[in-house]
Amino acid sequence: MKKHMVEFVKRGMVAAWGGPVVLAIIFACLNAAGVVETMTVREVCLGIISSTLMTFIAAGINVVYQVERLPLPMAILIHAGVLYLDYLLAYLINGWLKNQLGPILTFTVIFAAGFALIWLIIYQIIKRQIRQVNMKIQAQ
Repeated sequence: MKKHMVEFVKRGMVAAWGGPVVLAIIFACLNAAGVVETMTVREVCLGIISSTLMTFIAAGINVVYQVERLPLPMAILIHAGVLYLDYLLAYLINGWLKNQLGPILTFTVIFAAGFALIWLIIYQIIKRQIRQVNMKIQAQ
């Protein structure tokens, strides 16, 4: 388990820089659109810290697929659950998502559909690669 925790931290540290970069792009777009012209120091600090932590967790949780004792469906559920909570909490803390049933349900549906679509694409790519490897093995 220690090996997986170290890997979680390594993956998280590699990707954590992406949070503030994405946040800066979002802030620049909001400013260009005239939606937000000024922000408090608290809003900026909270955004930087939460987006860094969010990307750290999102990158690190992929280690769940390396836990050999864990069946793939369980790993997928853990991955989806951690990502969902990670994003939802960051969005709520920063006020990017209203803390009301309607917006949270909308977010939940969009998250579930996006996660499922990404997994479907990954599944198809892996399935195609396996088929190609099997064809090469049979040709020998």
